[in-house]
Amino acid sequence: MKDYKKLKITMIGAGSTSFCPATLSDILLSDLLNSLPLEVCLMDIDKRALEVSTAYAEKAVKIAERDVKLWSTLDLDAAVKNADFVITAIEVDRYHYWSMDFHIPRRYGFRQVYGENGGPGGMFHTLRNLGPMLHIAERMEELCPEAWLINYTNPEAKLVEAVNRLTKIKAVGLCHGFGMGVDQVAKILEIPKEELDIVGYGLNHFGWLTSIKRRSNGENLYPLFKKKEAECHWLANWDEIALSRMMYRIYGPYPYPGTNHIGEYIAWSDEFLASTKIQYFFDPVREHPWETKKAPRFVYDFCSNPTGIDFHDKDKDKEKEYEECFTFHDNKLRGSEEYGIPIIEAIVFNLDRYIPSTNMPNKGTIPGIMKDMCVEGPCRVDGDGIHPIKVDALPDAISAMINQQGAIHRLVIDAYVEKSKNKLLQAVLLDPTISNYNNAVALIDEMCERQKEILPELNWNL
Repeated sequence: MKDYKKLKITMIGAGSTSFCPATLSDILLSDLLNSLPLEVCLMDIDKRALEVSTAYAEKAVKIAERDVKLWSTLDLDAAVKNADFVITAIEVDRYHYWSMDFHIPRRYGFRQVYGENGGPGGMFHTLRNLGPMLHIAERMEELCPEAWLINYTNPEAKLVEAVNRLTKIKAVGLCHGFGMGVDQVAKILEIPKEELDIVGYGLNHFGWLTSIKRRSNGENLYPLFKKKEAECHWLANWDEIALSRMMYRIYGPYPYPGTNHIGEYIAWSDEFLASTKIQYFFDPVREHPWETKKAPRFVYDFCSNPTGIDFHDKDKDKEKEYEECFTFHDNKLRGSEEYGIPIIEAIVFNLDRYIPSTNMPNKGTIPGIMKDMCVEGPCRVDGDGIHPIKVDALPDAISAMINQQGAIHRLVIDAYVEKSKNKLLQAVLLDPTISNYNNAVALIDEMCERQKEILPELNWNL
């Protein structure tokens, strides 16, 4: 157990409009962390983004009235040197490449949805982010070998599995998907979420709530949930939970976080996500988004009313829009519900804290799931680190779906390490959305050509 006399937290991807403000607020609002000499380093490869986030951070420190050593850099080595915790949230031209991840597999007849974490789109997303994530971890091995890497970058499970498999760095992945599932269950039950005690685990973006109890007396609420769910209108929040409700009826536990995420891992989800029809929509005759780098509009789901917009888009200053995300409107800091800073507090101050959802290698935590596959589940955190809590096995059908993804994880990581399109083809053909060999080969070749400037080198081993 390390005795922390001072603390350095490094945020990589600090130009992110969601990651930086939320994480920085949590750091500055923590009385525990600020009881030590505290250093916070912001790092990004985008100079302008880093300038904007640094100005925001400096104002946040003043508002919080904290004595924090705050600085920023474009230099990765300087950022991670002697760090105690490195927090990552990185992407490059996110919507530009994501629109390819979504559309191109569908052009070949593969009915994946969303294209972020699962399906062939999620595999290419993984391959793009593996290089930067492993580079960060490798520099940490040399410059802060005892530090924890706390990752928010997607595809969460594949990246965290790769870092733990290929480096000596301790890495944990965090996601707010579990909280989304809790919110949905609370609405269906018509019980405030604060009154619920819920346990969930499985795969990131494909988790399952195995226990729903009333916090005050331990009452099992699944019988009530079954009754209330059956009474809910099918169209209520259709794009968010229709697939979740159907899978609950089929398999038993209620899945989380929502249709667009869990639907990435099964072959029949397309009929449950209406927004798929307008996701990254463009006219291929007149618009060429990948050549012009003008990404089509991203749609989360229909619940956000994406079509309720003006007929004519007003000219928008993207720079001003970006800066607006780093603007204080009432000079107040608001904490997030993310788990990163509570985990850091528990490690530094040996608090023995329960965290309901983390992503770490499976060391027998979930019986029936592949060893060392990155799985999501509850844990306890103290001065000795993060300790996943052993849970009961999931139903056989669910375990089978997760293990299929575990094999894909390994093959995609192997493809990166071996620079092998052959291993990538094995992963693609294993995916439940794939239905044609020739199209799978053509998909790999087209994606590798379109994204060659950012993908690792991959070749056919003939």
